[in-house]
Amino acid sequence: LQTRMQSLQPDPKAQYRSVYEALKKIVLTEGIWTPLRGINVTMLGAGPAHAMYFACYEKMKKSLSEVIQHGGNSHLANGIAGSVATLLHDAVMNPAEVVKQRMQMFNSPYKSVLSCIRTVQKTEGFGAFYRSYTTQLTMNIPFQAIHFITYEFMQEQINPHREYNPRSHIVSGAVAGAVAAAATTPLDVCKTLLNTQENMALSSVNISGHLSGMLNAFKTVYQLGGVPGYFRGVQARVIYQMPSTAIAWSVYEFFKYFLTKHKLERRT
Repeated sequence: LQTRMQSLQPDPKAQYRSVYEALKKIVLTEGIWTPLRGINVTMLGAGPAHAMYFACYEKMKKSLSEVIQHGGNSHLANGIAGSVATLLHDAVMNPAEVVKQRMQMFNSPYKSVLSCIRTVQKTEGFGAFYRSYTTQLTMNIPFQAIHFITYEFMQEQINPHREYNPRSHIVSGAVAGAVAAAATTPLDVCKTLLNTQENMALSSVNISGHLSGMLNAFKTVYQLGGVPGYFRGVQARVIYQMPSTAIAWSVYEFFKYFLTKHKLERRT
């Protein structure tokens, strides 16, 4: 839904006024499985990407906190650790995101994930999978900085003793995801344009060939939609990120608690 609603010059048959209308229209006209197209490639990359992401975050957070605040909870350390962890995460997830978004566009010519990968590789080269990588990092570094700082701040407010408390982790994760998602929507719109290379949109502003670079994407989005164009799909983005970050944090905190407890029991 997010990809469709961020389309800057959609087909008349793919114009939606709200998240609910978009979902209803897609299911009725294109089938119940259409909103899930490309989800398998995302799931395939998510496992190793998140493993590296949280491992890097935990290690860097502890190391930086020792230096900045002598082992205390440093928001600066949390933000930097989350930002660095993003470099590893996005290196895995960026190609998966390109494939997923291309398969989710209206009238997508790709029949399967493998077909999409082969066609893009053959027609546009390997670089197409990383065309939006710098934009993705430029978006995700502030996203993760805001995300981690907000999460840790929320934990300080509702779980000051930092005990394992599933409800506090879910609430903190959801709020952190919503705040970070809303703040970085303009960059996400640019990323979607770079990933999908909408022919109708690009030709209407006399761009031939492939659009590349965040600056060019920003200019093109403004030409096509003005300031409101930067916030297309903000509702869908927030709705998507809230449960996503809530689940991620609750699962992460559970395994962190479980493994730490198991380790202490073995030592005892």
